[in-house]
Amino acid sequence: MAMSPRKRARVSRGIQYVVLALLVLAAVLLADWATIREQFFQIDIIAGMLPEVLTVALKNTVLYTACGFTFGLVLGLVLALMRLSSVGPYRWIATGFIEFFRGLPALVVFIALSVGVPIAFPGREVPGGVLGIATVALGLVGGAYMAETIRAGIQAVPKGQLEAARSLGMSHSRAMLSIVIPQAFRIILPPLTNELILLTKDSSLVYLLGYTASSVELAAFGREVLNQENNFTPLIVISVCYLFITVPLAIVVRRMEARAERAR
Repeated sequence: MAMSPRKRARVSRGIQYVVLALLVLAAVLLADWATIREQFFQIDIIAGMLPEVLTVALKNTVLYTACGFTFGLVLGLVLALMRLSSVGPYRWIATGFIEFFRGLPALVVFIALSVGVPIAFPGREVPGGVLGIATVALGLVGGAYMAETIRAGIQAVPKGQLEAARSLGMSHSRAMLSIVIPQAFRIILPPLTNELILLTKDSSLVYLLGYTASSVELAAFGREVLNQENNFTPLIVISVCYLFITVPLAIVVRRMEARAERAR
């Protein structure tokens, strides 16, 4: 007798659970736990990384990310408004900028700002040292992506909102700033938070700029300790530090998406 769709679904789920359990069991039985502990979980190395990994490296990673995101958000808003402008040259400039920096790896942007600027403009460099270059590099790459996100959010706001504001005597600029853009940002908060997570990971490219004891970020700090100790424990430590940043942000994104879904 043929099984009902519900019974077939239960059987399929049961098989998947069994396969998953077998894979986990195989991993547990085949792994060399003594070597894993020795190479990835050395307590003395973890203790030696504290408190600098938190008070310096983690702090700098958050600082670079926050500055880059702020710069990118402002730049993205300007580019989004240019993309929506009725003035052709503004649209062309914004489109070219967005496509250019969306197509470039962040690695290339970091190298261009740290090496290319002094070559192209002798005697000049991006102000602010490591923080300045990190802010501009992360902001340029993040701003190109955020511009499209913001543009989509603005276009998602019903046109009647703008028309109603204009009928009350508001100028187009004031209506955009007071009515449309605030609503657009409520719509795009989840993807903007995702972009913040991506910038957090891209901040690891700051190591290309060189660093001092006070400007080191997580990836460079972990690499330095790894080279000194010849052990993979530092990678676990900095991975946990990155998770301290990204996991709460991911939880915030899920909650905002769930709230937006309920609002619909």
